[in-house]
Amino acid sequence: MKIATRRFAAGLATALVAVLGAQPGAHATELIYYPVNPAFGGSPLNGNWMLGLAQAQNKHKDPDADTGFGGLNTSPLQNFNDALERAVLSQLAAAASSQIMGTDGSLRPGTVQTGNYIIDIVDLGGGLLRITTTDKLLGTSTSFQVGK
Repeated sequence: MKIATRRFAAGLATALVAVLGAQPGAHATELIYYPVNPAFGGSPLNGNWMLGLAQAQNKHKDPDADTGFGGLNTSPLQNFNDALERAVLSQLAAAASSQIMGTDGSLRPGTVQTGNYIIDIVDLGGGLLRITTTDKLLGTSTSFQVGK
């Protein structure tokens, strides 16, 4: 009986190999890598999604960072002082601009001195003006050109 069982098992194994061998072979395709990160060639549309994931995982907070628009970390007194400073600077800018502008709204060549700055307006010809602002305290200056 043992011989018959061995012959049956051998016949079954041969039949199984014949059946599996008759099946079409599995074909492999090449593996293609598509980057996700835009920094490494991925779609730029993934940038916001990846930034959102990174920010959601970020557990570190800067204690000195402003937490939102309008200075939520500042006191009402500091907000008032900031607004007052902006208003004073706006008034100074308006006063300086009234001295360098003519009645028709055009810039007049010349020099205007304020408490901390020297504003020099030079007519370059051809409708161009060069405006140079010099800080009296530091001696640094910045310059730009505009058309009349």
